[in-house]
Amino acid sequence: MRNAKMIEEINNAIGAHGMWKLRLRTAVSTGRSEMTAKVAGCSDQCTFGKWLASSQLDASVRAGVPYKVVSRVHAEFHQCAGKVLTHVERGDTGSARDLLEGEYFERTDKLIRALMKWKGELLRDTAIARFAA
Repeated sequence: MRNAKMIEEINNAIGAHGMWKLRLRTAVSTGRSEMTAKVAGCSDQCTFGKWLASSQLDASVRAGVPYKVVSRVHAEFHQCAGKVLTHVERGDTGSARDLLEGEYFERTDKLIRALMKWKGELLRDTAIARFAA
């Protein structure tokens, strides 16, 4: 897969996962969500997760450290989002809010940093390839 397409997927993922914060805040404040905790907790249900699991990424990408790190922190992000919604579904908005403002924000920050690092490496590789050509 070309770096430009991977960078596009990463950019889309950064935006999409940033929107989760708003969705979860809304769920905590209203006590309900359009998404279940079970779905939110699965990292292969979002567009980016489906892409990560798809055959579009070749073995060399999957073997790389950036892919492995992003896959792991992406799964941790979704597990935490699922925990927030589990508390919402149980009516425990206090615990949901605590989790959202603590662990969830940490997981989000970690995911965004990992995505930005992967994107930076792809941009660097692209620039090197252009320079060498």
